[in-house]
Amino acid sequence: MSIDSSISLWELIKHTCSWITNLSRAREQRKRESVLALRKVISAARQTSVYMRQLRDTGKVSHKTEGRLTTLWTELGFALEDLGLGKLAKRCQITGKHWADPAKLDPEYLEKADIGLERIEQLAGEMLKDLKTR
Repeated sequence: MSIDSSISLWELIKHTCSWITNLSRAREQRKRESVLALRKVISAARQTSVYMRQLRDTGKVSHKTEGRLTTLWTELGFALEDLGLGKLAKRCQITGKHWADPAKLDPEYLEKADIGLERIEQLAGEMLKDLKTR
């Protein structure tokens, strides 16, 4: 029994090569998007550190700055989630929620969530190194 196909072997090979090329491009695009998002996480951690230093030095809360931090961390969380970087995405989401109302989340929960800025920056840095070696 033979199967009659209207697709030639050559057409099948061309289609397969095209598919592999497109897959490679998609991987490179995802890699670039991941690098950009991870760099933004490091930037956000440093921006947040600057605000926290200002808070310590002046004792003045800025709801405007906290609103920007909330948006920044939340958007980063969504971007990282879309890229499949779930652990870091979750930490960013919790950080965004924390800045929305710092007194609302339980300190014990925050400690377990491991959302310290140094830890988040360290994780993002490790992921960046890993991406660059691939």
